[in-house]
Amino acid sequence: MEDITFAMALVLGLGFAAAKLAGLLRLPAVTGYICAGLALGPSGLGLISRETIEGRLGHFTQIALMLIAFGIGEHLEYKKLRHTFRNVGLIGMCEGILSFLLVAIGTFLVIMATVKGEPILTIIDGMAVALLLGAIAVATAPASTLHVMREIRASGPVSTTLLHIVAINNGMAVMVFGVMVSVVSHLLTEPTGTLLAPMVASVLASIGEIGGSLLMGVVTGLLLDFLVNRLRQRSEMLVVGLSLLLLCGELARMLHYSPLLAGMATGFTIVNRSQRDVRLFRVLNTFEPPLLVLFFALAGAHIEFSSLFTAGWLGISYFIFRAAGKFLGANLGARLAATTDSVRRAIGLALFPQAGIAIGLVFLISEYPGLSRFSSLITTVVLTGVFLSELAGPVCTKYALEKSGEAEGLSDLQPPNHQRIHPRDICPVPHSGEDLQLIPWTWERLRADHRPEGAVIFGLSHAKTVGGLTRMATILAHHYHAMPVAVNVLPAGPSADHIARIEATQGLFRSAMDESFSLGYWLETATTHAATVSAGLLETASLNKTRAILLGHALTDTNQDFQKVVEHVAAEAPCPVLVVKFTGVLHTERILVPLTSIRELNVLQDMIIALSTVGQHKITLLYLLPPESSEAEREKNRQRLAAWIGKAGITSEVVCRAESTESRLETIVTEAAFHDLLIMDAKVAHGLKRLLLGSLAESVARQSGRTTILIHAPGR
Repeated sequence: MEDITFAMALVLGLGFAAAKLAGLLRLPAVTGYICAGLALGPSGLGLISRETIEGRLGHFTQIALMLIAFGIGEHLEYKKLRHTFRNVGLIGMCEGILSFLLVAIGTFLVIMATVKGEPILTIIDGMAVALLLGAIAVATAPASTLHVMREIRASGPVSTTLLHIVAINNGMAVMVFGVMVSVVSHLLTEPTGTLLAPMVASVLASIGEIGGSLLMGVVTGLLLDFLVNRLRQRSEMLVVGLSLLLLCGELARMLHYSPLLAGMATGFTIVNRSQRDVRLFRVLNTFEPPLLVLFFALAGAHIEFSSLFTAGWLGISYFIFRAAGKFLGANLGARLAATTDSVRRAIGLALFPQAGIAIGLVFLISEYPGLSRFSSLITTVVLTGVFLSELAGPVCTKYALEKSGEAEGLSDLQPPNHQRIHPRDICPVPHSGEDLQLIPWTWERLRADHRPEGAVIFGLSHAKTVGGLTRMATILAHHYHAMPVAVNVLPAGPSADHIARIEATQGLFRSAMDESFSLGYWLETATTHAATVSAGLLETASLNKTRAILLGHALTDTNQDFQKVVEHVAAEAPCPVLVVKFTGVLHTERILVPLTSIRELNVLQDMIIALSTVGQHKITLLYLLPPESSEAEREKNRQRLAAWIGKAGITSEVVCRAESTESRLETIVTEAAFHDLLIMDAKVAHGLKRLLLGSLAESVARQSGRTTILIHAPGR
């Protein structure tokens, strides 16, 4: 059939019907798609020619592969993996290695015993096919696994471990496949040479390919994260996200890198940014279904009955050896990792499904000139294995999760899809320094301790921020039973404007003293001379029992020197460093405390308690959870927040909220519109780590339109 539109209509229509029929038979949709492709392809009714499959519709395969790889990256979140990395790593390595070895060795023996003639002409040919099948066998099916978990609403340690293993497993499969392609290519071109030389060359070439692919994915992820955070409509996110993903995949293909690895690295980069904005994943999820139907149906259309008779036993052997490798390897890894009995018993069975990534790797084989002659045989073998694993795999996964007692949980893996008001539509950031205002103190004056225990020092350098900094420092000093100390740092050497600087400093001190006195405190002042502002502040801090250091600037000021001062002081100070980023009118009545971890309260608690004990404040603790979090998890964390409030002895009004969110930044900025002040853990990374992970707190401060206090814990 030459009409590409008609071909697509047939594939989508019949694929949908076959998936529904498969569902009635309690089979996965993937099986229906493959059967539809088989029926329409050259081996079936012949309505779609091989030229159409490999040429005109082949582009959809590349698009689907990038989306699948990108989706796998979402599950490689470092924050979740680091707690289970040893267990997950051991299980993943053992089941991956054993699957590769059993399939490679087993299929090689079957090939030598059953396959005669084209394309297996020599023992080297048989070895080449066996090594490629071994590499493909490492992959599992994230889509099938996730579908089963959603269907039975599974949640618990087995489910969590399974998701992490599947994500790591597919990353390992792509890397192993790249290495094996290089090894096999050398074997076929230099069959009489030693194996060591091509192995070394292949590993080095693969390391370069993997490194280039990962770098390309990281750059794409950073660019996507930068752009998506600045877009209003999800339709815009879809256009930008799809264009950059496809560009990344095609550039990787042109440079002979791995599009799959690049796609995974892109997803990995986005999900591990401090903003954790996963809206792009959700937007692309709505675009995926027709592409995945085409992808799996085209895979089925590649099956040739002539090859099926030749490769029938080989396909069954592939399925059996892979299943044995997954089960035995996972069980061995679970024992080495000393996991719970439920994980050890269930995890092997749950890894049986295989589909998307394996089929994608099969498609890639035809792109290598030296390997294309094996494409038909390997495609038929792997698709036979996929067909069988998609029949038995989901059933085994469901059985394993039910047996572990994690089925029918309370999890809701599909959070409600509701439209949110975009933050820029409700709280524009002021653009003028004159917008900075300080409301006079009208609450009861504070009672200063006659014997202060230490000092809270704050740097004064600008008239716009002197009042706000003084108020915050005085409130915190009151909490610590300490004395507020205003510090101004002057150059160490003589300067032409020395007298003018002194006069300006005295003016700042007078303003600060007036503000502190209005709160009921007498302010200490200090002028120090030092080579740098940070050195002067740290020297003053060392001369006192300093409980905290406050620095501040207007958000409209973009002074790089100030950022350097913050980084130096935060790195060297023996106490917390609070950076107050002022904008608009300074109110403190409604306080928002966004959290991404309960442990952040250890850093923020002094400032929260200090504000709660003066005036009339309403504090909202907003704990941000991943979008797939269940209601049970949300309720558990609300109770943890309430327990912390009781332990901290806070008596003012506090609201505890734990919410699932697709975008941390969007959620915080939206909530900020209903609050006056934000308090956050700075969590500032440096160098390459900062470039890759970003800073959620800094992004919130820039976009919230509210004064924000960023707290740097000592010793970081």
